[in-house]
Amino acid sequence: MVIADELGYISFDKEASELLFTYLSLRAGRKSTIITTNLSFERWEEIFKDSVMTAAMIDRLTHKSFIVNMNGNSYRLKETKLWLSEQ
Repeated sequence: MVIADELGYISFDKEASELLFTYLSLRAGRKSTIITTNLSFERWEEIFKDSVMTAAMIDRLTHKSFIVNMNGNSYRLKETKLWLSEQ
């Protein structure tokens, strides 16, 4: 299993995007992959800068997958506010 946590906090250059695409393509349908991100699929082109490759990556990742969309308040922000109020 591979876990890519917080995908989207930094952008990828062309070479890194192609490397990640190739790696995920080789795993598609064979191995488990978990990706967490704060960006919707519509915004993934901001990370990878190539609309065709981004669409293909999303296609491979979402085929026979479970998508868990978690919306809500940040636990970190909540804990920080609580911590600050106790100081």
